[in-house]
Amino acid sequence: MNSYSLDYIDDLYVQYLRDPSSVSDSWREYFEQFLVASNRSATGTGKTAVAGAPRNKASGSPSTELSRNHRRGSTGDEGTDQALWMSRIQDRVNQLVREYRVRGHLVAKLDPLDMFHPDTPELSPNLYGLSDQDLQRPLDSSALENVSGSTLNVILTKLQNTYCRSIGAQFMHIDNRNIRDWLQRRMETTENRLELSHQVQRRIYARLADASIFEEFVRRKFVGAKTFSLEGAETLIPMLDLALEKAGQHEVKEVVMGMAHRGRLNVMANILKKRGTNIFWSFDDPSPELSRGGGDVRYHLGYSSDWVTASGDTIHISLCFNPSHLEFVNTVAMGRCRCKQDHRKDSKRQEVMTILIHGDAAFAGEGVVQETLNLSELEGYRTGGTLHIVINNQVGFTTEPKQGRSGTYATDIAKMLQIPIFHVNGEDPEAVAQVVSVAMDFRKEFHRDAVIDLYAYRRWGHNEGDEPRFTQPQMYAKIDQRSSVREQYLNRLLEIGKITPDEAEEIGRERTEKLESEFEASKNEPFIPDTQTLAANWSDYFGGPEPTEPTDTTFDVKEIAKLLDSITRMPDGFALNKKLKRPFTLRREMAEGKRPLDWASAEATAFATLLVEGHSIRMTGQDCQRGTFSQRHAVLHNTKTGESYTPLGNLSKDQATIELHNSPLSEAGVLGFEYGYSLDRPNGLVAWEAQFGDFWNCAQVIVDQFIASAEDKWSRLSGLVMLLPHGFEGQGPEHCSARMERFLAMSAEHNIQVVQPTTPAQYYHCLRRQVIRKWRKPLVVLTPKSLLRHPLVISSLEGLAEGEFKKILPDEMIPLANCKRLLICTGKIYYDLLENRKGNKFDNVAIMRIEQLYPLSYEELAESIEGLPKGSEIFWVQDEPTNMGAWSYIKLSYGDQLAENHKFSLVSREESASPSTGSMAAHKMEQAELMEASFADLA
Repeated sequence: MNSYSLDYIDDLYVQYLRDPSSVSDSWREYFEQFLVASNRSATGTGKTAVAGAPRNKASGSPSTELSRNHRRGSTGDEGTDQALWMSRIQDRVNQLVREYRVRGHLVAKLDPLDMFHPDTPELSPNLYGLSDQDLQRPLDSSALENVSGSTLNVILTKLQNTYCRSIGAQFMHIDNRNIRDWLQRRMETTENRLELSHQVQRRIYARLADASIFEEFVRRKFVGAKTFSLEGAETLIPMLDLALEKAGQHEVKEVVMGMAHRGRLNVMANILKKRGTNIFWSFDDPSPELSRGGGDVRYHLGYSSDWVTASGDTIHISLCFNPSHLEFVNTVAMGRCRCKQDHRKDSKRQEVMTILIHGDAAFAGEGVVQETLNLSELEGYRTGGTLHIVINNQVGFTTEPKQGRSGTYATDIAKMLQIPIFHVNGEDPEAVAQVVSVAMDFRKEFHRDAVIDLYAYRRWGHNEGDEPRFTQPQMYAKIDQRSSVREQYLNRLLEIGKITPDEAEEIGRERTEKLESEFEASKNEPFIPDTQTLAANWSDYFGGPEPTEPTDTTFDVKEIAKLLDSITRMPDGFALNKKLKRPFTLRREMAEGKRPLDWASAEATAFATLLVEGHSIRMTGQDCQRGTFSQRHAVLHNTKTGESYTPLGNLSKDQATIELHNSPLSEAGVLGFEYGYSLDRPNGLVAWEAQFGDFWNCAQVIVDQFIASAEDKWSRLSGLVMLLPHGFEGQGPEHCSARMERFLAMSAEHNIQVVQPTTPAQYYHCLRRQVIRKWRKPLVVLTPKSLLRHPLVISSLEGLAEGEFKKILPDEMIPLANCKRLLICTGKIYYDLLENRKGNKFDNVAIMRIEQLYPLSYEELAESIEGLPKGSEIFWVQDEPTNMGAWSYIKLSYGDQLAENHKFSLVSREESASPSTGSMAAHKMEQAELMEASFADLA
């Protein structure tokens, strides 16, 4: 309904009054409500006079008013016409109330710089046929919260105070009426303003002083240094202070924070209470030898500490490390939050919460924001509600909003969720206090996200060395004329007598003296900044170089058989899909030792043994419950009821927990979430499976800037497992390659593990080793596709029970001493080479598999080729083109040494811009050429 519908409704109403049966049931019910209200008012039982019209000369007689306002017909009865007229007026007022709730934010005084003035005719009473003479007319105000017996003028004032001052609220997009009503009550009953005590007002001012004095001090002491100053948005500090105080009231025990570099040093100093001595020491950087080849810039670092609220509650705060890609930390923080909740057995997800601080340009521009929001209400990723704070600079580096987004607000993407978005003027700290209170209470009440869009500006441009006046001269002309929000708020408090000049001066002096003291301490020669150690749950784990001692991954063969059989058993009455009956029958035969195990059965057995040993498992990924290639079937569905059942979750009463979640069609967000989860879960298996190996391309930022480099940059460990299906099988260029060359190119300092197991037993022991040994590194597993059901890709129960993971698998059929040529390979191509050798009866060629590509030493490789005659040939054979796969890494790492005693060369597809052909026939032709080259000149 809009203002242009009113004439149509007038006509319907006249029809209804003449003959109620002439309109539809819904309209009849609607009009009856007006008549009830009119009759109640006319008899004095209503809250306000609706039906009676004023009859004095100033206001005109009822007939005069009818002729002016009642444009569309009459019933012929004056009393009925009066009721009709007042109902129309009331309908217009109700429409106006709704428009303020929907669009009031458009005229709210949000921008401290007052640069934008949108036109909003929908908020003009004239558009609804309401004149100036109607302003003092008594009306029914029941549509508004906490208002009785009122006039249009009073209603408008209340609406403007609630929705058009320093707070603009977007909430009418929420479908749930209970939520809308809750928000209306919270805002309209107080006109969106908190009555703050002197103590809270003084606290807000003190936090503003903390923020502004820190920035001024750093800029003065370290001229020209990059700090990504918070100046222009200092209200962030009291906002976080108030949010944490609310969190304490809500019995939150831990807060995980994620943010980019703007204001990060200020947050660490004034919220996480990192000593200024440490911060200032990092500016001088007096000990470069401590960070040779590692570490990170000061405004990317994380920190953790305890916050004590005013009431004495303690909240542990963890600020996540964050690299340059601003928003990619979002789901990392959410994953950490989820893991902390699971660790606490916080099923209501209220004891740990996430606060994410965004920039306006990044929030609108980076796709991972949508992925972050989408995860918020999914069962596998829900954390009970994140508080999103957008520091709205109103510019992105040099890009203006009209160049950087298509929507009205930087936060428009958040309207995809059923959550409120609060826009607030950053120079009104008391309005900020209101939105923090409402947003935090909303999270507590509905366990959902809330967004606060803090309108501010950057006083010094993107960084302190940047000149913003090149590109935003008008904006910065306004900024240059503005005093700080601290000064403005102080003037307000002085004016209303809530603080004295002496008190304000003392607050400033205390903070300056403290910073001066810490600055001098940072100059002290013996001083070395304290470094944060890993959390207590990491005390038994370590990073660094890979241990040389083997890991015992054995398990009793009878127990393995029992567990494998157990996962084939369903509850009584469970209607299993008929196509699964044979695979489960075969698994029972595997458990009985009647047939060897395939890949999926070995994986299920690895999971089962870890669970009964007390190690939890969490696996997510697109279609991971069933498996992309219908191989896993870890979560089964009753064909009659649709009810699901997870055999691995029902092994024993005291087993560890297992979570298997199909993820949304998202890679960056989900991988970031699982990485974050792994940061707080060292003793379990945390895995992400790509539908196809190349899908991690869409999450490369998470791999490059977190997974592969976190230990070197931030001394943070992770045991995350990435399962990436890989193999050239003629199915096109994309889904054949997990781009192993990219992982190998970033492999250094034992930072990650890259493996490509070729037997079920190797995969089984690899997974168990990842959890059992205390060395924690991310694990990249290039998993098979066609090999999942290859007749040669099998292992025995004994191979699982008694074996171990081996980095290199030598040829067990042909002794190296008898070889003219050694083929070294990894992955699926081994089976192509094996079948080709067997078919052509080559008995002077050995085939060796490298199962762990990294870490791998030359000594380990040399030991495996001992006995190979000097001068014989070594071919590295790969499916991938020359410029892809492992060749460049193998040649760079071991080529010179291998070439000292042997002829070392490559067999591969020709270099290519694309991983493979899209033609099956061409694939087969190329594969035949690889086989021919591998065995050429051996007859």
